Amino acid sequence: MAGRTGYETGIAVEDVLPAFADAFPFESFNRMQSAALPALVERDDNVVVSAPTASGKTALAEAAICRTLAAGGTALFLAPLRALTNEKEDEWDRFESLGYSVYVVTGERELTPSRAERADILVMTPEKADSATRKHDSPRYSFMTDVDCCVIDEVHLLDSDRRGAVLEVTVSRLRRLCAPRIVALSATMQNVDDVAGWLDAPGDCTFEFGDGYRPVPLSATVETYAHGENAFADKYRRLYRALDLAQPHIDDGGQALVFVASRQDTVRAAEKARDELAERDVEISSRGDYEYHTDASELGNDTLRQSVVDGVGFHHAGLSKADKDRVEAWFKAGKIQLLFSTSTLAWGVNLPARCVVIRDTKLHDPLEGEVDMSPLDILQMLGRAGRPGYDDAGYAHVVCDGADAEKYRRLLRDGKPIESRLAEELDSHLNAEIALGVVDDIEDVMGWLETTFYYARAQSAPDRYDDSASLRDRVSATLQRLVDGGFVDQSGLEIEPTALGRLASQFYLRLETAEAFHSLCVSGGDGTSSLGETDVLRAVADAAEFDSVSARRDEREAFGAVLDGDGTDLDPGNRKVLAILKTGMSGTTPGELKSDAWVIRRNGLRFLAALRAFCERFGTPSDANLVRRVEARVEHGVGSEAVGLVAVDGIGAGRAQKLAAEGLSDPADIRAAGVEGLVSAGLSEGVSERVLEQAGALPALSIEWRGVPEAVGAGENAMGEVTVRNEGDGEPAGVRITVNGIEMTAETRYLGETTLPVGVFGGDAEELVYELEVAFPELPLRPITDRRVVAIEA
Repeated sequence: MAGRTGYETGIAVEDVLPAFADAFPFESFNRMQSAALPALVERDDNVVVSAPTASGKTALAEAAICRTLAAGGTALFLAPLRALTNEKEDEWDRFESLGYSVYVVTGERELTPSRAERADILVMTPEKADSATRKHDSPRYSFMTDVDCCVIDEVHLLDSDRRGAVLEVTVSRLRRLCAPRIVALSATMQNVDDVAGWLDAPGDCTFEFGDGYRPVPLSATVETYAHGENAFADKYRRLYRALDLAQPHIDDGGQALVFVASRQDTVRAAEKARDELAERDVEISSRGDYEYHTDASELGNDTLRQSVVDGVGFHHAGLSKADKDRVEAWFKAGKIQLLFSTSTLAWGVNLPARCVVIRDTKLHDPLEGEVDMSPLDILQMLGRAGRPGYDDAGYAHVVCDGADAEKYRRLLRDGKPIESRLAEELDSHLNAEIALGVVDDIEDVMGWLETTFYYARAQSAPDRYDDSASLRDRVSATLQRLVDGGFVDQSGLEIEPTALGRLASQFYLRLETAEAFHSLCVSGGDGTSSLGETDVLRAVADAAEFDSVSARRDEREAFGAVLDGDGTDLDPGNRKVLAILKTGMSGTTPGELKSDAWVIRRNGLRFLAALRAFCERFGTPSDANLVRRVEARVEHGVGSEAVGLVAVDGIGAGRAQKLAAEGLSDPADIRAAGVEGLVSAGLSEGVSERVLEQAGALPALSIEWRGVPEAVGAGENAMGEVTVRNEGDGEPAGVRITVNGIEMTAETRYLGETTLPVGVFGGDAEELVYELEVAFPELPLRPITDRRVVAIEA
């Protein structure tokens, strides 16, 4: 263990933090906590603590927060999962009772800036903190520059494939913005000194607690199973192997926690395990507990209700909060003896069990296909073995194919050093720092590099990374890539972002995707709208972020029928994305594609929003409006005839389809129908009144042409005008006039009322066809058009 001498083991909370004694759920600190406390509460240095799972690191986070609050500061707690941010909100009502404000900031909640500014403790995921620090100079997120202490829970998340680089650059950015104290907490890791070096934590504020500090000793093994040709059958082979390992502990009155790959797997495994335990005649103590059975009847999930009465449960993020809370409470109370869960539970609720079995070491990722479970997840799950105060030892097992056994034995024996994942996404993250103005010259680029864990880790492991000179060359080459790609402008030593660079950063796009979207938007070149629905869907499906999507045989057959030859030049995974987006527009996704459809649609909607913004900046309002209509159809699953209706608050897919079937297709039709017409179309009177009120706030245009003659002589000229008035609320709009298909004038404005000139010039044509188009880039309404025809008289 590194670090300075700590307090005496078992020191009372009241002796160390007397003003906050009521904020802790215990009276005394344990041995590990006592050793680290002086660095946290007597000094202002950055602190890094590596300790076994379930050893009590949360109390250290709370101690650091207490020191910050005592000084009148603001603390930021970075939790690895969104579910954990919500749990902290519940747990930390202890701070609320002392008069301190706790505010959880997540993407699923509407931000209240005044609450965030007043908060004493902010709770976020790394992704939300990344987003918030990118917007730190906006009034809504200015509170991010007032953070005095940042606590990073599970800092070993740095080594996570997708999320590690986000955590790394967010912490580096935060340190440049407001230089908060950093307290980083981690499960056991090999290279704690690298993390400490990155965060400038002194040696006597860096702690590495080994297995001797585990509250319960751990015995971990790797177990193999008889691998077959059928993946479905293999799941059951692994399940039976897991039950073999868990049964002795269940027979002895203990509990087992079995981790599986997916939500659906938790349910199926629990169902099969119930039958198998009954067949093996395994005694489950809760089976005769009448009161428990009565409580179980209140569960919202039918399958769970039937399962828990036999002492077998499952836990995943898709359950309601009430059901999850009950399962957790019953497992802690020993009512549930066998619990199946996904890996997210290992990062969240402290639910240790005497026996932990990892049944699945591989999982299906909608964007990656079959992937190995992260070594971080494996170690985190195994760390849940052993229940303090109840078990003398914990038993953890990894069930895997024989070919992988040595890999997992090595992981259990040697652990894993924490590596930086920034190199894999260096270009997009450097672009983001430039777009934010955090980096604005060449020297700043190198300065930014030196604030990263990537740089710190490279100093200690040059064999795994480039040396310092090579790192600088790599960053210089990355900067040149940004300049050549049009993301950054460079003038001498100064650099600044372009509109392309800002949009790529705003929407978290890979550079290849941003370049493709930009190219699509400017391809028309003459100011005319050139996009069709197929162009839009294809651009999104072909985004670089979807390149790793895989397609099974049954999925290929399904999307082949759906696409009917479209996108045959795309890779199978990208064609699968195209099919999911296309069928999502009408709510007719085939069953074979549904397992990944939700994740792919969610990501597709993000890319559609980005493409719309690209069209607004580099294309035309008409193109942006088309993308917005496609986006709305993918989101709601409605046909083209009904998409305009979802612009009205209170109209979702069901009501839109119902109204469209009655001949109503947009807000103008709703206003014309009135309450009586909406009731006739099948809405209740109350809903009709609310819908009519909302439709009244949307654009309602009147168009007036003046001075445009019906005919003009050859060689003669006339000057007219057209006025567009919006009687609804103001809305961004593109107003465009063409004559015989050639653009005469166009403007984009916040539309209340506007008048545009119309020049009439008698020439060689037989007639002049003037077309007015008003397109709303941010609303899924069809463009509104009007025309005038002027004859040319000889």
